[in-house]
Amino acid sequence: MEENEDQVPEEEQNTEPEQDQPSENEAIYEAYRRKTAAEEEQPQVEIVPGTEPELEFGGSAYDSSKNPFLSRGCCGSPEPHQKSNGVYQHSCSKFDTFDWIKSIPLPAGYIKLDVVEVRFKNSRKDFFRVPPDVELETGDIVAVEASPGHDIGIVTISGELVRFQLKKKGIDPASQDIRKVYRRARLADIEKWVSAVETESPTMFRSREIADHLGLLMKINDVEIQGDNTKAIFYYTADDRVDFRELIKVLAEEFHVRIEMRQIGARQEASRLGGLGTCGRELCCSTWLSEFCSVSTNTARVQQLSLNPQKLAGQCGKLKCCLNYEYDTYMDAIKDFPGTEIRLKTAKGDAIHQKSDIFGQIMWYSYVNDQQNLLAIPLKNVLHIIDENKGGRIPENLEDFANLTEQKREFDNGISQDDLTRFDHL
Repeated sequence: MEENEDQVPEEEQNTEPEQDQPSENEAIYEAYRRKTAAEEEQPQVEIVPGTEPELEFGGSAYDSSKNPFLSRGCCGSPEPHQKSNGVYQHSCSKFDTFDWIKSIPLPAGYIKLDVVEVRFKNSRKDFFRVPPDVELETGDIVAVEASPGHDIGIVTISGELVRFQLKKKGIDPASQDIRKVYRRARLADIEKWVSAVETESPTMFRSREIADHLGLLMKINDVEIQGDNTKAIFYYTADDRVDFRELIKVLAEEFHVRIEMRQIGARQEASRLGGLGTCGRELCCSTWLSEFCSVSTNTARVQQLSLNPQKLAGQCGKLKCCLNYEYDTYMDAIKDFPGTEIRLKTAKGDAIHQKSDIFGQIMWYSYVNDQQNLLAIPLKNVLHIIDENKGGRIPENLEDFANLTEQKREFDNGISQDDLTRFDHL
């Protein structure tokens, strides 16, 4: 038998130099190159809208709005056959609370609080009492008591931090009004919950059509369906009182669930829907601001802001809540300032107030007969001049007390910038 010349004996194979063999990195690169070439040879498949591939937890890989559980603090739809501890994410939650005492061990013999905080859609949260034989942690999906039936929610806080939250809300931990946690959500509970949540958006759009057909002057902003799919809460806004008795009958016949209508204000609407403010950040009312305080135009006036409704109004159409953030600081700083109606009397003439820099402790005045020239006078000098005037002493002029002299700028409306020939002289 003739030997194959191309075949190399085993002895010669073992004696080949080691540097001629391909390295591990070269082998990995060669495998990657072959895989890439094979993928390029495959025909491209066009993705039809509505048939996008799903992520691990049911969210769409191409559109984040396909995740109906985002308003409940979930990064995707919970799957019944998977663990739920990876679905709930703090970064997805409105009004999220950081458990800062979680790592602190409890003293020996200390009785652990048997109440947990459970979140539902958007900003709705409530407290529930846990049975003695059930241990719950943050992120657990639970079935809780509702009226009627039961609801499905996610545990957001457990342990001693709940005690602080109850104290903040003015709720007694031993109160009998706290409803119960029935159990951890079962397979059938999660399946029914997912089915109910996925129908919320179509239900909202259909209910808007029905309300418009009935001629009701109302706007349905959000719909929340209970976890057992027996009850639906419709949140709406309206300027006047609305008679929605006929609407409830039509909705009950359309969706075959118990209907509950809840009227909310413009601020609550913005809080539930969310959005971005003029500052570029998420709305305070949809992230951390849970209580609304009244805001008046005097708040903006004290801070010397321009009373322009377009700049002072938020997404809800009301005055921005952030106008109250620095209001107390301005009120404390403005206590030392004299009234703006007080005139400074000098031998050169009376001077009237024009503007103030509250934190810079500077006030601008101008003579009555020469209001184009402004004099920046420190607050202590203004108070000194007022005391002199009360004593019947009149200084020669204000220039001796001023730090800076400036002229009023003429208002430029910017119309000339729209002229097409403005660059011809360049």
